[in-house]
Amino acid sequence: MLDHILVELITRVRTAFENALLQRQAVEERFQVDVFLGDVSWETSYSLPGEEQPPRVRADISVDWPTWSQSIYRSWSIGEPPDDLPEAVMEITLRQQRLAGPPDLTAMLAVLPTESPAIAGEALVRTAPVLEQVMGAAGEPARFAVETTYQGSLLLEEATLEEPARLATPVETLAQWVASVLVRLADLDLVYLPPDPEHDQD
Repeated sequence: MLDHILVELITRVRTAFENALLQRQAVEERFQVDVFLGDVSWETSYSLPGEEQPPRVRADISVDWPTWSQSIYRSWSIGEPPDDLPEAVMEITLRQQRLAGPPDLTAMLAVLPTESPAIAGEALVRTAPVLEQVMGAAGEPARFAVETTYQGSLLLEEATLEEPARLATPVETLAQWVASVLVRLADLDLVYLPPDPEHDQD
């Protein structure tokens, strides 16, 4: 059985990102359960409104609910005082794609903060960017993409477990921050290839 705190978090993320006027990439949403380990994960993607498909920039959001968090939450829900508090592992990957050539990573990193606003007291920290090159078929140009990931954990304090609506404010702050960073990336002076007529993702 899926505990309600994770459902509440997913609902809050969806609502916050839509309120930030971002457009959900419906085909990218996934909900997965590791049948061997028991970990639960949810993934979705958002882009700026009005973007062609695939969008030039997008944010891939993932929330992981590990088995040990599930066990702690179950113990708390039946009244057993937990030794630790559960946490959800969050990851936001900002992807810039359909690039006609390798971008200036220094200029790109200049518009990317080193960390996100604090969520439940902890910020998501930026990792090193990853440059991707996809060779085109005969006569077609190569395509480039850059992914920069922010990683961290959302510690679920007991007050939040008792009142999950407390998640609304930090998640809304995070969604507004993601929207502003996507705008900054889209405003960079870069050359993009035309959208794929079949809407294939890079």
